[in-house]
Amino acid sequence: MKLLLTGASGFIGARFMQRFRGTPGLELLGIGRRELADSDYRAVDLSQPFAVDFEPDVVIHAAALSSPFAPRRDYLRHNVDATRNVVEWCRAHGSPKLVYISSSSVHYQPRDQLGMREDDPIGPVFANTYAETKAAGETLVRAYEGAWAILRPRAVFGPGDTVLFPRLLAAAKRGKLPKIVRDAAPAVGDLISVDALVDYMLRAAQRPDAVGAFNLSHGEPVVMQDFLAETFRRLGLPPPTRTVPYRVAHMAAHAAELAWTLLPLRGEPPVTRFGIDVLAFSKTFDISKARAILGPPSQTLAEGLDVFVDWQRRQPA
Repeated sequence: MKLLLTGASGFIGARFMQRFRGTPGLELLGIGRRELADSDYRAVDLSQPFAVDFEPDVVIHAAALSSPFAPRRDYLRHNVDATRNVVEWCRAHGSPKLVYISSSSVHYQPRDQLGMREDDPIGPVFANTYAETKAAGETLVRAYEGAWAILRPRAVFGPGDTVLFPRLLAAAKRGKLPKIVRDAAPAVGDLISVDALVDYMLRAAQRPDAVGAFNLSHGEPVVMQDFLAETFRRLGLPPPTRTVPYRVAHMAAHAAELAWTLLPLRGEPPVTRFGIDVLAFSKTFDISKARAILGPPSQTLAEGLDVFVDWQRRQPA
């Protein structure tokens, strides 16, 4: 199999390259925005029509702007324009199977959502611009004439994480991460380790019957704030002790987002409404389709956490 992977310099793509480079029977070429000294990699700007001298059997499109807060034009460029250009490139290169790495956030609404299925409604209102543009990417992929699959992982974590845990750990180290409370049961949620995800990505590429959309997680819902507290404990960080009502936290996040948008300020706000909602509302997903066609996750949640904690401990302070 000849496989082209976009986003190969990012969190998920780089882990895929690490795990499967040199796999017998797999010819792998990665492309991404960054310049890397790697013979199996090319620097490509997907936001523009591009050329790559490679004729793959499968394209895995993992490139995306996944930051929780960025200008809308950047999300459109990296998540919509880039996906459109990847689809057009596939059409011009023999219509290989296209595996699109989307996000479970396309389903998110500001309420508890349990047992969500792949065919549950998406939009028209989205949790943030990231989710909106990932859903727009799904629409482009669904119009592709070749075989396609859409993977929707939930809360990806693990070695090399640049999105989920770095922000939480930084806040915990500063003592700035509160415990969000609301008049309801503690929020439960699914997660998936990056190693389990990349294994699923390869399975989706290899299996002809892996078509359509797939929810991906470990299928082991946890109380999210308890999971974070246990992770912090294992890393020698204090758990959150200050409690903040959901409504107060949400208003503060909204004010921060407005300040960063209107002034504008550099970087991203210290908290976002999306981040508050992730900790406050339950989100679980039905993964029976993935289990039936792609098989069970290659790791348990506990095994994935062990790998992440071991990696995190080895990082510079």
